[in-house]
Amino acid sequence: MERDANLMEMLHRLDDPEWLEAPADYNPADTAASFDRLAAQVDSRFSTRCRIDRDIQDSAQYGRIEVPGEATVCGTRIVFLASRFKPLTMVAADNPGAFLSTDEARAEGELDASDLEKAEQALAELGYVAIPEELLTNRYDGVTRLRFHGSGEPTWWDRFFGSF
Repeated sequence: MERDANLMEMLHRLDDPEWLEAPADYNPADTAASFDRLAAQVDSRFSTRCRIDRDIQDSAQYGRIEVPGEATVCGTRIVFLASRFKPLTMVAADNPGAFLSTDEARAEGELDASDLEKAEQALAELGYVAIPEELLTNRYDGVTRLRFHGSGEPTWWDRFFGSF
């Protein structure tokens, strides 16, 4: 619970109404270099070549790394999403939204604890912080007026990973 409270505090701290898609100090070259290091670290830890997508437009999300199912214990791909608001990332089994959390994916036999540990170690080593998907699905209560295009109310996912 304390960890979740600290992570929510971080989300609020990074939420700046003047900077919707990236923080004020955003440096594209630094972000690209950091993301490349993360991709190399994930490739190394999972002993495979991961699929990488850096072409995320109109979003605070910078990029996506997919570990193929063949490289995981359970045979389910693992997806990393990196926000332009470093250090924010998220890790999901199969795809964001496929499970309510990594705990649920583990309980259903779709994510092995050792694979999750590899993912978290890769992130931590490079200064990224994984925000649990269940926290990102909380109703957005920040200070930014989001141009939200979804149904229902915006969430923290919409703020830091969704499309605008």
